[in-house]
Amino acid sequence: MSKSKESGSGFWNSPLAGTRIKTPDVKLVEMLFGYFIGPFGALLSSGIFTSQLQNYLTNVLQLNLGFLTGLQLVSTIFIVAANLIVGQLIERTHTLAGKARPWVLLSALTLSVASVLMFIVPFRSPVARMIWIAIAYNLYYAVAFPIYNTANSTLVPVSTRNSQQRAALASFTNVAGLGVMGVGSMIFPVLVSMALKQDQRLWFVAMLAVGIFTALTILLQYQFTRERVTEEGSTSEEKTAAPPLGEQLKAVTGEKMWWLVIIFYLCFQWSGAMKNGSMTFFCQWVMDNSFFRMNLEDAWGVSQSLLGILGAIPMAVAAVFVVPLSNKFGKRLVTVIGMIIGVAGGIIAGLGNGQIIPVAIGIALKCLGSSPAAYLILAMLADVIDHIEFTSHIRTDGLTMSIYSSLMVAGTPICNAIFSAMLNASGYNQSADMALNIAGQTAVARGAISISYIWIETVAYAICAVLIFLWTVEKNLPQEQAAIAERHK
Repeated sequence: MSKSKESGSGFWNSPLAGTRIKTPDVKLVEMLFGYFIGPFGALLSSGIFTSQLQNYLTNVLQLNLGFLTGLQLVSTIFIVAANLIVGQLIERTHTLAGKARPWVLLSALTLSVASVLMFIVPFRSPVARMIWIAIAYNLYYAVAFPIYNTANSTLVPVSTRNSQQRAALASFTNVAGLGVMGVGSMIFPVLVSMALKQDQRLWFVAMLAVGIFTALTILLQYQFTRERVTEEGSTSEEKTAAPPLGEQLKAVTGEKMWWLVIIFYLCFQWSGAMKNGSMTFFCQWVMDNSFFRMNLEDAWGVSQSLLGILGAIPMAVAAVFVVPLSNKFGKRLVTVIGMIIGVAGGIIAGLGNGQIIPVAIGIALKCLGSSPAAYLILAMLADVIDHIEFTSHIRTDGLTMSIYSSLMVAGTPICNAIFSAMLNASGYNQSADMALNIAGQTAVARGAISISYIWIETVAYAICAVLIFLWTVEKNLPQEQAAIAERHK
């Protein structure tokens, strides 16, 4: 695929591999199918894994915590390498279908199959189970997910040069990502606590349905996306071959604005991964679930769904206002204010000491504050890519988005490994009866869970506010984009 040329023959250069999108400007149908429904289905398994995979591996399969820590740390090496490789493959893909869309289509097979493998586990032997999980885990996180996520992330910067339209596409994509997180944190926990429980066969059936849905929605996404910026290169007289990796690295690493947005995303994404991976444990052992006046063994699922809903509502409301506000006041200012609100919410939630009302209020504020960063990060990255193209005369979509995808994907295993180590060090009891609620774990274990769920992200948001305040790429971007357009005439 990477060796195909735009003037060549074959499937990728045939009308069958084309797009249904023919308009020069981005329209609603492209936003809806290409940047919301498609990514929602593709990322659904990831949203469930972020919330429930640690619970499944720890409490359903009851795998050794030391093994889980080692698995997730070692796998990170393969995950980062895979994302960087996929990024360069995308950069070297030249077809009429574009450079990212062919890899999106491939994901209809790879991602849907890999989503199910960890839930088959055809062995009873603990050692055989660990080997199977290690292979299946890496097939998902180090093969299938990097292919899709890097390609999907690349679609925003190559979709159009119109900064406002790009912000809208980034917002739709990130709303889809937050939607799957909502499913993982609101709907799936209730399904787990009420139905799936510790029945591995039922987990498999549920994830099989997710895998089928994933394949269908990725096919839909492929049909309703278009790479207008990639098409510029194919119609201009400039050389379309990707610049050498060393030249790309020199261009991005020499740019201060690139470092600011990448470090910002690292803090934002990894602290969120720590929060998401520990959420179930927080609701099981730290939240006082007697508030719900029901069986405490099942109440944690309701508790998690309630926190998920109260976090999702302000983010859903913010989705209407974030892009218009960023168009008027700039992405930088809106995001800084959001981070400050997030810090205030985190402090309220942390001081709530497991009581549902203050924790819920704090989480709602924290999610509201995070919405500008969540919705605009891809647009900010795209702005930096254009800025680098202006200064260095090369596109770095593949490299930048592979690093972005690496940070996104590696965040979950690294933070889950850290969390597993924290549980192990704090004396977490894997066999504790969930009906005991807060009495089921020691104060040290509950403290470790609270730090993971609330305080790490709160501190990270304060750091993010400072980083994005220093990010000033928007100031001269329209003039720089106009100069780039002149080069392609």
